[in-house]
Amino acid sequence: MRFPVAATATVCLGFLATVGASGAGAATVGRQPAFDPRPGSAGIGDRLYPTLGNGGYDARHYDLSVRYASSDPASGIDGTVTLKAKATQDLSSFDLDFSGDAVGGVTVDGKPATFSRVGEELVITPARALYRGETFRVTVSHFTARPTVANPDQLLSTVFFITPDGSATSGQPNAMHAVYPSNDHPRDKASFTIEMNVPTGETAVANGVLKSTKSTGDGRTTWTYEQRQPMATELTQLAAGKFTVIDQGDVNGVPVRDVVPTRLVDEYRSRLAVSRSQITWMQKQVRKYPFDLYGSLVVDTELGFALETQTLSLYDTPWWTYPQSVWEPVMTHELAHQWFGDDVAPWEWSDVWLNEGHATWYELLYAADRGMLPGSFDDTMKGLYRDANSERAENGPVAQPLSGDVYDVFNSNVYGGGALVLYALRQKIGTPDFVKLERAWTKKYSGESASTADFIALASKVSGQDLSVFLQDWLYGTTVPPMPGHPDWVAADPGTSITQKSLPDGITQLGRAARR
Repeated sequence: MRFPVAATATVCLGFLATVGASGAGAATVGRQPAFDPRPGSAGIGDRLYPTLGNGGYDARHYDLSVRYASSDPASGIDGTVTLKAKATQDLSSFDLDFSGDAVGGVTVDGKPATFSRVGEELVITPARALYRGETFRVTVSHFTARPTVANPDQLLSTVFFITPDGSATSGQPNAMHAVYPSNDHPRDKASFTIEMNVPTGETAVANGVLKSTKSTGDGRTTWTYEQRQPMATELTQLAAGKFTVIDQGDVNGVPVRDVVPTRLVDEYRSRLAVSRSQITWMQKQVRKYPFDLYGSLVVDTELGFALETQTLSLYDTPWWTYPQSVWEPVMTHELAHQWFGDDVAPWEWSDVWLNEGHATWYELLYAADRGMLPGSFDDTMKGLYRDANSERAENGPVAQPLSGDVYDVFNSNVYGGGALVLYALRQKIGTPDFVKLERAWTKKYSGESASTADFIALASKVSGQDLSVFLQDWLYGTTVPPMPGHPDWVAADPGTSITQKSLPDGITQLGRAARR
């Protein structure tokens, strides 16, 4: 994310299947392990968000269906979501994350389940306990949620937001469960089928490929999208209203479609077409694009950020009040996230530098290639190095944000500081091995979630060097280490004013008013 100036039937596993799934679970060979159903945990284990996500099961696929009450942008949704999941322990009950308005009912494998709401948790007790390794389906029917007016000074006000043309979503990092029940953590990705029922004449857009539009015969139309590749819930995009879909053609087999308010098509068609060349550029830097299509969604309101919702990056109209040297590299930033953050998701939110550091890295490389930086690429990195100690003193180490406050999670150090870590790594191992690492990272963990420790291990393997101490210092140190190859670079003392004069406004201008 970037702020500006950023039907499988239920299977009840028997003894042999259970032992096969986990031989270590049996105290004695040939003895059936005790069936011990317990509640799944109310959190997945994230340091910054202890109750975000849920334990005891693995999400596999969401069938999400929402109905918009009317064409009024402020109209709420009534929805049903069915989650196919696999139990990772014997379960007496389990949670979904949900902080929306209401829930109508819950079933597990078609049988009514009891449920209660505890804070932002939907606690579900099925009619019978579930065995470890069992696949099950939980359906939450008639959940409701209502959009609000976006306030750029209160970023979580933009989770489900109103525009003059309709509504859209932006749930990063921990708030998509305000819209629909889910296991709302990037560690538990799943594929999606999304149905959106809207008044005929309205356009509905979601992640993935449009599979059908079907009139329901009552003055309404259902749009169905398929997101085949796994997606973190926080990257869900549900946009509905007076929008037009612009077909920008294919780029190396990747269809490109942009979505803009119908009244703004002429203004944005050519601007957004730049993503065609950016896709080619990013594929040369890393590897083939990981999803079935790409595009941009423009909303006519002020959000205070741009966001990499999967396959459809989100921008507000104020981005285009900045010079092209700002908004064009920012588009590369969001595109880069499709590899770094979307396809390869963070294991926990402390790993967000893997998202933002990489996206900033490619943003700046692109800007340098296009002559959009005020100096050289190295000059830009030198400026980041100069302010690195002040950044760490204010925001904590690069890979250890101070708290789960959204401004702490998306602090300036995970952006510029994250890019600086990558620069230091390239200096250490050389450009050929660095490029090899970037490609190996996006291939090895494609469709998965990966951690900082995973990155350090892969960097060491690819380079043939033990980089544990080197990267631990760069990622977790309270002061910045010496820059390889640049012994003359000096980092100012902590507390020194952060100026970033070497950087153009809006690209990596740092501070609390920067970007996600």
